[in-house]
Amino acid sequence: MIDYARINLKAGDGGNGAVAWRREKYEPTGGPAGGDGGDGGSIIIKSTRNLSTLDDFKYKTRYKAQNGEPGGKSKKFGKKGENLILKVPVGTILREAESNTIIKDFKLDGEQFIIARGGRGGRGNVHFKNSIRQAPRFAENGKKGQEIDLVLELKVLADVGLVGLPNVGKSTLISVITSAKPKIANYHFTTLDPNLGVVNIDKERSFIVADIPGLIEGANEGQGLGHDFLKHIERCRLLVHLVDISGIEGRDPIEDFKLINKELSLYNSKLSDKPMIVALNKIDLDFNDNASKFIEEFKESYKIFKISAATTEGIRDLLDSTYDLLLESGDKQYDLIEDVDNTFLEEYYNKEIDYDLEFTKEDNIYIVYGKRIDNLLERVNLEDYDSRMYFEQKLREMEVFDKLKEMGIEEGDNVAVGDIVFEYFD
Repeated sequence: MIDYARINLKAGDGGNGAVAWRREKYEPTGGPAGGDGGDGGSIIIKSTRNLSTLDDFKYKTRYKAQNGEPGGKSKKFGKKGENLILKVPVGTILREAESNTIIKDFKLDGEQFIIARGGRGGRGNVHFKNSIRQAPRFAENGKKGQEIDLVLELKVLADVGLVGLPNVGKSTLISVITSAKPKIANYHFTTLDPNLGVVNIDKERSFIVADIPGLIEGANEGQGLGHDFLKHIERCRLLVHLVDISGIEGRDPIEDFKLINKELSLYNSKLSDKPMIVALNKIDLDFNDNASKFIEEFKESYKIFKISAATTEGIRDLLDSTYDLLLESGDKQYDLIEDVDNTFLEEYYNKEIDYDLEFTKEDNIYIVYGKRIDNLLERVNLEDYDSRMYFEQKLREMEVFDKLKEMGIEEGDNVAVGDIVFEYFD
C-alpha cells in the first residue's frame, strides 16, 4: 500500500488582458476594446472513501491546472482555466513539504480543499481609459497561479484497530466479522497492509475496523515495519487487542500482551489512553487453561472476552461490547493528530498580495522590492510608453518616491525596481 507521496502542484496562470480597438461603422474615433484574460484554474483536493491508497501519486508527481485564455477583441473575456481536482483517501494529511507543516487533515468523505489558487486574469486596455489617456496602448498581464510542494501522508481511518503479535488471528477475525477478504496463512506477517472492513452488527449498529499488521518487539523503533504499522493506530477510537491464548507456538500470552502494550506506549504515550478491549483468541485450542491465568492477571484493568475466530464462539458478545464502548468514547480518533496550522494557510494564500515594500541602498543604488512590486511588474509591458506611465503612476500611489525622498534620494540617483534600473528625476 502506498501511504506516502510527495508532489508538486501548480495552479493555472491568468490570461493576459488584450490591447484592442473598436472598428465599427459610424464610430470613426473608435476606442479601447481589449477584453480581460480568464482566471487560471485552481487545484482542489477532495477526499473519498472509494480510495484506500495513494497509488495514483506513485508515478505522477507533478500536476498543473489549466491556464486562463487571453482576452480578445470587442471586450471579449478570455475563457477561465478548468480547475484540477485530485482525489485522496479519507485519512490523508497534507503537509507543506519544506516546513513539514500540516495544512489539512481530511477526516470526512467528500471534503474539498483549494490547495493552489489560479492566477487572476489581466485587465484589458478598456479599463485604462480616462480623461487624459483616451487611447491606452497597454493591458495587464495575467497573474501567476500559486505553486506548492506537498507531502501526502495516509493514516488509515477506522473506529476500531485490531492489534497484536503476528499470527494471532487478526486477519481471520476481520474476515469473519466483515466482508473484507484479507490474505490468511499460518506464518508471520501475512498482512503487510492494513485491511479495512465494515462490521454490521444489525441494521442500526455498525463500525469500521482495521486489521493493523502484526507488531513485534522494537516496533516503536522501526523494527520490522514498525512505524508503518503503528502510525495507523493513531487514528482509531479504540483498540481490540487480540491475544493467542492457546500458547501452541510456545509463547506466554501474558508476556505477549505486555510486550505489545509497551510498544504502543513507547511509540506514542497517548496511545495508552485509548480504550482497549482484550480478546483471547483460539479459546478452542486453550488446552492448558491459559485464559484463566490471563483473566486473573488483568481482570481489574480490561474488559476481556474469550473468543474463537475459527468457530465464531464469543464473537457476538465482543462486537456488542465494542460498539457500546465506541458510543461511550465519543469521536476522539483525531486527538493524536497535530493541529492544522491556519497561520501558515493565511500567509500562503496571501503571500502574493500587498506585502509591505522593502527599501535599501547598496553601492549608491536605491533598491525597492517586495511582492507588490513583483505583482506590478508582472502586469505591465515596459516596452510600451503608456504602460511605463501607468507603472510610474502606480509607484507614486504606493508612495515609493515619498519613501525614497525620506532616504535622501537626489535627482540623477539610480533606482532599482525589480530588474529595472532608472535615474530618478522629481
